[in-house]
Amino acid sequence: MKTARLFASLLITALLSASLHAEQDVRTITVTGQGSATSAPDMATINTGVTTQAATAADALAANTKAMQEVLAELKSHGIADKDVQTSNFNVSPQYRQNNRGGQRPEIVGYHVTNQVHVKVRNLPNLGGILDALVTAGSNQIHGISFGIDNPQGVLDQARNRAVADAQSRAELFANSARVKLGKVLSINESGTAMPRPMYRMAEARFAAADVPIATGEQELSASVTMVFEIAE
Repeated sequence: MKTARLFASLLITALLSASLHAEQDVRTITVTGQGSATSAPDMATINTGVTTQAATAADALAANTKAMQEVLAELKSHGIADKDVQTSNFNVSPQYRQNNRGGQRPEIVGYHVTNQVHVKVRNLPNLGGILDALVTAGSNQIHGISFGIDNPQGVLDQARNRAVADAQSRAELFANSARVKLGKVLSINESGTAMPRPMYRMAEARFAAADVPIATGEQELSASVTMVFEIAE
């Protein structure tokens, strides 16, 4: 009985040792592949708002509220949904005048009120008209426009496929150069993805009556994968 148990223990130890030794002897090629894909943007984000000034905070706020209500109403009339409008900045700040008399504090001479919103425009052909309508409605703050892809998953998957193909091509090149045979894929990891950088175009609050011309360009998404291939015997 003891002999059988000893034999079984030795057999298990030998198998584990052989398995570990085999894993340590696996030769591999590790490569990183890059891929990218482009698509025309299908949405834009506008950063717009109203700044008002008055002698008192109450007057500045009242004027700002009235102007901002007109801006929001104009957005709604152009089909912009409530979910696509989000306040990005609201600020009430006093305006000072320096007092030349020594030791006296600066004097408050008025107040500024700023109310800004991020607006998503999902119908790009309407973008120029919306910009013109915003200024007409009273917006005097348009800091820029960023273009993007509402659902980038499909474009990103194209970039990933190209990254894998690039990694496989590199592995085959290295294997051929080293005169070895490329084996199966042991692992594949996504090293990172790069979403498109926002393309900002500054816009001043001076537009003609006609729709503002806007060039949307293209968005590029990229992906990176690291693959480990076995070197076949």
